[in-house]
Amino acid sequence: MISFYDVDGRMGLKNVWDLLDWGKHIQIVSRIQARIVKAVKNGLKQTARGLQRLLSNSLAAKLIAIKRVISNSGKRTPSVDNILIDTPRKRWETLKNLNLPEYKAKPLKRIYIPKKNGKKRPLGIPAMHDRVEQALDLLGLDPVSESTADNH
Repeated sequence: MISFYDVDGRMGLKNVWDLLDWGKHIQIVSRIQARIVKAVKNGLKQTARGLQRLLSNSLAAKLIAIKRVISNSGKRTPSVDNILIDTPRKRWETLKNLNLPEYKAKPLKRIYIPKKNGKKRPLGIPAMHDRVEQALDLLGLDPVSESTADNH
């Protein structure tokens, strides 16, 4: 595996990002999510919480969260800070700054979208870093909601 710390001056960051073994990272996250589901079904709340913390601090989950955010159609929509994660260097910087204890969310960018009746509907756009943090938290919360939801 090529890790973030193996980057040297000769190999560009883009090459490292493209050479990551995404299947392996998805497999790591899926295994931890399966363990979360098992813990929730057995009523082990503290174990599930510990596994969620393990998942949110793992390199694989952070990489997948970044990839999820930069792969959707909102990747070209900046927020109030006008920062996009559009280059490999910015992806690695975002990776280093994920899940820090001093993290504080930025305010939403507010735009108004016209409706059919002529009125306008407000829309809040979070900053890219906030979207990545939300995607990372979603990786840990999704297995819990899926296992506790109605079977139908």
